[in-house]
Order: sequence, then C-alpha cells, then structure tokens
Amino acid sequence: MEFSEGAANYIIITPVKDEERYIACTLESVIGQTVRPLRWVLVDDGSSDTTSEIIQTYMRNCAWISYIRIERNAQRMLGSAEIRAFSLGYESVCHLDHEYVVKLDADLLLPSDYFEQILRRFRSNPRLGIASGLYLEKKKESWIPVTLPQYHAAGASKIVRVACFRAIGGFPLLPGWDTVDEIKSWTRGWETTHFSEIQFHHLKAEGSAMGVLRMSFFHGEIYYVSGGSALFFFGKLLHRTITGRPLLLAGAMLFCGYLYAVLSRRPKLVNLHEEAYYKRLLNRRIAEQLTSRLSFRS
Repeated sequence: MEFSEGAANYIIITPVKDEERYIACTLESVIGQTVRPLRWVLVDDGSSDTTSEIIQTYMRNCAWISYIRIERNAQRMLGSAEIRAFSLGYESVCHLDHEYVVKLDADLLLPSDYFEQILRRFRSNPRLGIASGLYLEKKKESWIPVTLPQYHAAGASKIVRVACFRAIGGFPLLPGWDTVDEIKSWTRGWETTHFSEIQFHHLKAEGSAMGVLRMSFFHGEIYYVSGGSALFFFGKLLHRTITGRPLLLAGAMLFCGYLYAVLSRRPKLVNLHEEAYYKRLLNRRIAEQLTSRLSFRS
C-alpha cells in the first residue's frame, strides 16, 4: 500500500492536563508525521499551566488541529477522567469519514513515520483491530523498552480500527478501559498487538501523576474488574512484592487494591464469556512460561 501525500484516514484524540513540559514535543511529533491525521482533537481537562497557550500557538498554522477545554475545579480523577475526555473529543469528530481512531497521550516523542508504519500493518491484516508501537522510558541515562505481552497495545498510543471500535462499543469510560477493550476485541474475532520494531519515547514515566504506591493499588483494582484469573494474580502479586518499588510495599498495595475491589463489589467491565476467555489466556501464559523455563533448564 502506498500513501499519497496528505493522505488522512485516521483521527487522533489527545486528553491533556498540565503538560506544558512535554506538549510541544508531542505537537511537533504529530505535525511532522509523513501521513498526517484527518483531524487531531486535544481535550484539555482543566489545565492550570501554559498548556492551553502552547496548543493554540500551534493551531494557528494547522487547521486540522482543534481544541476543547473542560472547565473543572475539582482535582482530576485519575484513571477515568482521561478516557472521558477522550470520549468527549471523539464525539466532536466521529461524524467524519475515517478508518482509524487514535488515543494519544500528550507526553510522547514519535518517529516521523510512526503512523504510516502502523497503518501499513493494519492494511495488510484485515483482522487487526487494535495496535501500537512499543514505548521506551528513561531509566537513569538510558531509554529502555517497556516489556508488554505481545497481545497488548500501549494505552499511551492506541490505534483502533473503527469497525473494531464500534464492535466493542467504544472504550469503557472507567479505569481498566485499556485492558477491557482488548478482551472485548478478542471475543469478537479481532486481533490486538504491539510492534516492537516501531518504537516511541514516553517522556513521563507511567504512574508519575499517581505515585508508585497508588499505582500498585490501582493495578489491583483494574485486575479485578477486568476478570483476570486467580492463579495469574498470585504470580503477579509475588513478582510485584519481590521486584516492585518500594520493596514489599508495592505488592501489598497491589493486593489491597484487589481486595478493595472485591469487598466493595465493584462491577466487572466484562461479561462471563469475556471473563472466561481472559482467564484462559492468562493461564496459558503461565503454562507457556513454565514450559519455556523447563525446556531451558533441560
């Protein structure tokens, strides 16, 4: 497939809040794409810094960029406000003729052909529903690829085929949306993945807005509402306890988050069929890892 100059069959939605340090980098990255989007909507969830002014400076020369501001006095609800801002932005442009919708964070540095490369892969695989590149995060002085299961697309740059997006009913407007969207896609015959050879930089470490302990608690909640298996959670808990930071506390907070979701009877974001599918997938991952280690030792 060859893209003609100016070809645009995708829409980007970027929720943003207080990103004056990084937003210009993301703006430059998208403006410099070899295949630019049909429309890019930045939804400002009540920034109190100069984020708004920076965005509007770039908008003067880019008619395809639009800006929506949400006025709110309360502190942003981490985990759900972001995806609700996405939904508001998408509603403003969903009537446009497009094949793909992108949820893009405001703290990324993308290679100039990022979207061109991924869209080529979508075109070559009609069953591909959700995809991303692989992101790098800075550890001391080095940029390190973040390990993801092959089936998982990074929430920071999630590209979704519109047919798949509609089939799953869009993103759930609750924490856990970027796991549940993939579970729902699988049970409807779609594939999801990330491409390790297409890399981008995540300029702000994941969870920096929450703090590491709150993030672990949050991950425990998410695991429950997405219907993960008990066996896999035990392994996840053990790993977080031993390798997480702070040592031991990270695992304790993960468990507390899960237990809180159970005791408060948080409604799950998946139905019984989707939950069973996800549990089987996670249990297969355990079996494959065990088999791989046993084969290596032998």
